[in-house]
Amino acid sequence: MPHVMELLGKARVVVKDGRVVEVGEPEIEWCPLFAKLRGVQNITREDVKKSIESRIRDVGMFTPGRKLLELDTYVAFGASEIMMSCLRRGFLDTTVTACDGAGTVIASNPALVQGIGGRMSGLIETEPIGGVIEGIQKFGGTVLDPSTAAIDPVRGAKKAAELGYRKIAVTVAFAETAKELRKLENELGLDLIIIAVHVTGVSKEEAEGILENSDIVISCASKYIRELAKPLVQVAAAIPLFALTQKGKGLVIERAKDIQSPILINTIKLPVLPSHKQPKNLI
Repeated sequence: MPHVMELLGKARVVVKDGRVVEVGEPEIEWCPLFAKLRGVQNITREDVKKSIESRIRDVGMFTPGRKLLELDTYVAFGASEIMMSCLRRGFLDTTVTACDGAGTVIASNPALVQGIGGRMSGLIETEPIGGVIEGIQKFGGTVLDPSTAAIDPVRGAKKAAELGYRKIAVTVAFAETAKELRKLENELGLDLIIIAVHVTGVSKEEAEGILENSDIVISCASKYIRELAKPLVQVAAAIPLFALTQKGKGLVIERAKDIQSPILINTIKLPVLPSHKQPKNLI
C-alpha cells in the first residue's frame, strides 16, 4: 500500500518508496499561505509535487529517516503548534493525531507532536515504516496499530483513555468521526478537545456536522465552514482558525502565550473574511 496525502486544494499525491509517483489536479488556484511562504501565485500539479518533495527532503516524510522531534513552528497557530503549547502548559494530557508511516499516534511529548504535525497536510492513508514507528515509541509515543498504520481517531481516543489520559486533543477530518468522539467522551467521562482539519471541499451538511461537534476548526479553503461558523475566537483572516467553544478558546489563548511577536486583541463580529485574502476558489 502506498502513502496518500491531499494538499493545496485537495490535490491527491501518492508516494511510494520515498518518491512521488502520482499527482492529481489541485482544486484551488491560489492559496494565501502558499503564496506567502513559496511565492506561488497559480497552483499547478508541479507546485504540488515540489511541496511534497520538499517535505521528503527536509523532514524525511514517508521514509525511515523521518525527523520526529521539532520545536520550531511552520505557522503560528496550526493544530500541532496549539497542541504543543497546551501540552507544555499542562492544558492537555495527550493528543491523538496521524503520522506518515505510523497512522494514528497517541503522544504527550510536545516536540514529538510538533515534529509529527508541523509539515503534515491531509494524510489519507499510509503504510507502516519500521523506523518511524520505532522513533515514535522511543520518544514516548504510542502507535495505535503498528502492523497496519491505520488512521482511526476514535480507536486512538479509546486507547488514550485506556492509557489513563482524560484531557485529550484529537484531530479529525470528518463530521461522523467528530460525532463518534463526542459519544465516546460521554460514555468514558473524557474531556476531549476536537480539532477539525483538512476541510477543503466539504459539503454544507458535512460542514454543519463538523462545526457542531468540534472545538476548533481550521477553515482551509472551505466555503461552507466560512459561511456557517459562529466562532468565539478567530485567528488570521486568510485561512482562519475558528475556536468554536470555550475549551477551544482556552487552547488558542494558551498558544498565544508562546507567540513572541505582537498580537492584536480586539472585540468584533466574527468571522472576518476579507475577500482578497481568501483562497481562490473556495470549495
